[in-house]
Amino acid sequence: MKTVLKNVSILLFLILVASCGYKNPNVYNGPSKVIYATEWKNRTSELGLDSKIYRSLTSWFQKSGSITTVREKDGADLILAGEIVSIELPSLSYGSNVATEVKVRLKVRYILKEISTNKVLLEVPSETWTEEYLVTTSSSTNSDNEAEALDQIIEDLSKKIYQRTVALLPKI
Repeated sequence: MKTVLKNVSILLFLILVASCGYKNPNVYNGPSKVIYATEWKNRTSELGLDSKIYRSLTSWFQKSGSITTVREKDGADLILAGEIVSIELPSLSYGSNVATEVKVRLKVRYILKEISTNKVLLEVPSETWTEEYLVTTSSSTNSDNEAEALDQIIEDLSKKIYQRTVALLPKI
């Protein structure tokens, strides 16, 4: 009996969600769009950062069956370009004159344009992303912690760009 009530409750919840017009902000099911995603300019000394951002953005856009990313401008509807302006590792807190916590700070800028009209749909001239990580006595652990913090920033940045783009597409 408990299983039946549980199944009925789940079914009612699903019907309620479907009928109330709930829309997942991470899904775009409109007309197909092709985005020419450029590799970002990297103004930092952090090698491969531009490739990591490109792969992360591509991964996010693949979540939609109606959006395709390409490396060539021909046939694309939109262009997404960006630049990695700077990366900083300022210390946050100290213990016995040694930093115990550090922030990775990544500054970027990006633009999304409609190719046919050259209309700017989204322009972010400066955006700073920050992620903290702990410093240990092991330099290899610190390097891993820094890499994880930077990976988290890239994931969050890509998700935000994807969500902003998906929100704009129905208006085009």
